[in-house]
Order: sequence, then structure tokens, then C-alpha cells
Amino acid sequence: MTEKNGVEEKTPLLSPQQQVTDVKEDGSDVSLSPGDLGETKKRRKPFHYSTIPTYMNSNNTVQTPIDSHTAATYSRYRYYSRLQHPQDDTLAIPDHVLPSYIFSFNVPFVSSIRDSEGKQSSIITIFSIWNTMMGTSLLSMPWAIHQAGFAVGIFLLVSMAGLTLYTCYRVVQSVSKEAGTVGMIEFSDVCRSHLGRWGELISIIFSLVALLGAMIVFWVLMSNFLYSTVAFIYGEAIGTMHPHNGTAVICDIPGNSTQDYHDVPHDVFYDVWNKTTTVPFFLLLLIVPLINFKSPTFFTKFNALGTCSVAFLFAFVIVRASEWGFHMDFEDTTSDAYIALFSWKFPAFSGLLSLSYFIHNAVASIMRAQRHPEHNGRDMTIAYILVACTYMFVGLLFYMTFPKQKECIKDNLLDNFYPSDKLAFAARLFLLFQLVTLFPLIVYIIRVQILDPLFKSAYPSVKHVVILNLLLLSVCVLFAVFLPSIGVIIRFSGAFCGLAYIFTLPCLVYMIDLRRRGKLRWYHVVIHGIIMALGVSNLLAQFVILFLEK
Repeated sequence: MTEKNGVEEKTPLLSPQQQVTDVKEDGSDVSLSPGDLGETKKRRKPFHYSTIPTYMNSNNTVQTPIDSHTAATYSRYRYYSRLQHPQDDTLAIPDHVLPSYIFSFNVPFVSSIRDSEGKQSSIITIFSIWNTMMGTSLLSMPWAIHQAGFAVGIFLLVSMAGLTLYTCYRVVQSVSKEAGTVGMIEFSDVCRSHLGRWGELISIIFSLVALLGAMIVFWVLMSNFLYSTVAFIYGEAIGTMHPHNGTAVICDIPGNSTQDYHDVPHDVFYDVWNKTTTVPFFLLLLIVPLINFKSPTFFTKFNALGTCSVAFLFAFVIVRASEWGFHMDFEDTTSDAYIALFSWKFPAFSGLLSLSYFIHNAVASIMRAQRHPEHNGRDMTIAYILVACTYMFVGLLFYMTFPKQKECIKDNLLDNFYPSDKLAFAARLFLLFQLVTLFPLIVYIIRVQILDPLFKSAYPSVKHVVILNLLLLSVCVLFAVFLPSIGVIIRFSGAFCGLAYIFTLPCLVYMIDLRRRGKLRWYHVVIHGIIMALGVSNLLAQFVILFLEK
């Protein structure tokens, strides 16, 4: 990887829209446009000289598909490109000099998704942002709305969407501006440029914390779903599973505890198969073999399950809500259907939403493929509106129709259904399979970000990988045993990561950029100072709630 002035050279080699020059018999040149070459004309894939690992070679080192000749060619291009205007492609490298693997043929219907430069339409960009943000926090939305109160919950859903959209837009703008001069970069590179080495380290560390929080939540949910799935199969096999209709839900708050919680008699099986004391350890037998693979390529084939699981959860909530009907009462506090408009626990929802709307560490990669960068603001706004509507639909519909006291709603809405509920069983099984395929990907990303900078390899040896995996799994198991509450985990990790990546770093980078250009005004400092103060308050409020609850 070549560097100049401490800046990584990741600029795309050249624009794929080039003229092809032919030579007549008399020696004169003839310029042909791509359209003159026929439909079989090769086109270039997006190509850049990047430090991002793409595969592992036989020596277990992370490699990019670039040989020394290509690197030298790229360096020459970088030198000449600085001598010309960015819109001028006079010095663009001709096709025959470039490596063959960056070319592809036009395929019917594919061009409608990506153009000749490998760029994608606004619809694909919007869907990518929506699909990336949709996660396990969707299961906690009804619980979180109750923590905040009905009116405050709606307000936080909308206001946090707007706030995170603004800071996310600042991330994209800062990356785009920096990339225009030094090449393809990530937000951590922007933090290094504006805040120094410590800014880059903070952005990377907090990004890793977000991934670790996702790992912990995944482990808690996998233990939960595995427990319920096996309990259902066991109960059906021995004939002790009590059937329940769609209106039957679990409520185990003091004074209103649901009887026959497990649906089956307590026997030796349930002494061995316990949701918190044994199942998190049994889960190791399934996960440990999967996370030690050198490459997670196989698991990337199941990415579409994320969209399918959200669609299934939509259908599940709609079916149950249609069976329950609305149970809402804003006046009678003694009614089971009573809904409070405000609750002093509302920071729990703001903390959870900090992670629910968190895409700041991945948005630059998504928007880089945008066909029309001038529409970035519009497309991001539409995507955030869709995400907020999704959260609002699932959360509010489940909350307003829940047939018992709203205090009974759990931080995983599927925990409110008996193991004998067949539709809930299908949802748990579906989500279990999805999480099992996603978990190795997260472990792999963390492994690359930790081991590669330290040992110049994502798989330095079996010992290194096993030790790292043991540390990560130990943290996950401890949380699943002693704090199996995904609502608490999500709100703390969201508030902690959001403090840096949502509320602080984008604002600091933006203000430093304004100061460098001589455009920083007092109102910029006040507005962004308030945003950063909100991030600090959001994190501190999580500890206040925890203290008051005890």
C-alpha cells in the first residue's frame, strides 16, 4: 500500500467511461465511444486500491487482489492524476493496462441495478440503509415504548430519527469531501485527518464496542430461541405441551403472574435444559465450530434472511394484533388496558434508539455506490423515514393491542408467547437460524479489526484465534447467564457508542472543517454543543435509571 503525506491512496483507478482509440492505416487516430463497440463491450467493475481485506492466502494473511505490477501502475496513475483536473480523464489508464478481473460483461437486467461504473440507483441505496438498520432492536420496540410512555415514545421515535439522520449526513458529507482529494476513505480516516491519531482510535474502538454489543444481544437471543425451540419439540414429543389459542400471553409481573409458565411439568429435562444456567453453554457446541473458519464467505449467502425475518415478524404482529383487538385506556389507571403518556424511564428508549438508528460506521460504504451523490440527503432522509415507520408500526401496534397489562410486555416480544404457540415457534426458529448465520460474520469482522493490525494477519495462528474467540464468547455467555435482558444491553451499548459516533465525532469534525474554512460561527458551536451534551446526558441517564430501579 503506497502512502503520500501520511494519507492512504485509495482513489478509484479511473473512470470507466473512456474513449477507445483506434489507428487507421494512414496513422491517424479514431476515437470510439463505448456505445460504438457493441453490447459485448467489457465494462469495468468498481476498483480501488484498498487496505480492506478481501480474502486470505495460503499463508493465512489478509490480502487484497493486487500484485506489485498493479500497485506500481496505480502509483503512476496517482502521480499523474494530481496534475490534472478531477473531471479530466486525459491521463486515464487504458483498458489493456488494467488487470482483467476488474472487467465484467453486461448482463441483462443487472444494468438496471448498477450502471457501467458499478453504481446503484436511489431505490437500492434506500433499501440498503433500511435493511442494514433493521435488527434485533425491533423485538424490543413495544417494551421500549412502554418505558417512555405512549406520547413520549412517539416523540422520541421521530426526534431521534431526525437527530441521527443529521449526524449521519454529516458523516457522509465529511467522507465525500475528504475522498474528493485523497481517495476512497472511511469515517475513521476523516477523524484521523481532523482530530489526529486519537480521533481515529476512538472511532474504531467505539465501532468495535457496537459490534461487541451486537454479539452479546445475539447470544442472549440465540439462547432464548434455542431453549424455546427445544422445549416445544420436547413437549410435543412426550405429549405434555398444553395448547393455547392466539390470545393467550405470558405475564409474570408481581400480582399478575401467569400460571403454568413452561406449559410442561417440571422434570429432569428442565433441570438440565434451563434458559439461563445451561442453554448458553449448550449453545457453544453449535457456535464454536462455526466461528473458527478462516473465511466467513459461506455465511454471507444468508444475508437475505434479514429481510425475510423482518417480513415474517411483520406478519406475526399483524396476525396477533388482529386476534387481540385494541386494548387502550388513557384515563383509568386501574384498567389492564391503561396506557401512560409519559414515564420517567424514557431515557431507556433514547438509549435503545441510539443503537436502532446507528449506521454511522457503515453508511459511507453504502453511499459510495450511489449513482447520483447529489441525492444523498434525499435518499438518506427517505431511508430514515422508512426505518422510523417500521419501528413505529411494529412497536405501536403490538403495544396498543397487547391484551394484558402493558407492564407485562417483555424486552423480547416473543417471550410473551408460550412455547406451545406454533406461530411464535416458527418465528423463533426462523430468527435462530438467521442469528446463527450472522454471528460468525460479526466475530470475523472483530477478528480482522483486532488481529490484523497487531499481527498483520487475520488468522496468525490457531492459538491466537482460539484465545480471541474464547474471550469474546466468555463475555457473551456471562451476559446470557447473569444479565439476559436485551433491552438493557441494547440501551447501554447504544448510549455508549452513540456518545462518540452519533453525537460527538460528526459534530467535532464538522466544526473543525468550518473553522479551517473560516466559516465557523457562534451558532454552529451552540447547536453542535447541545447535540454533544445530549449524547453525554443520554449515557448518564442509563445509569440513573439503573440506580433508581434498584
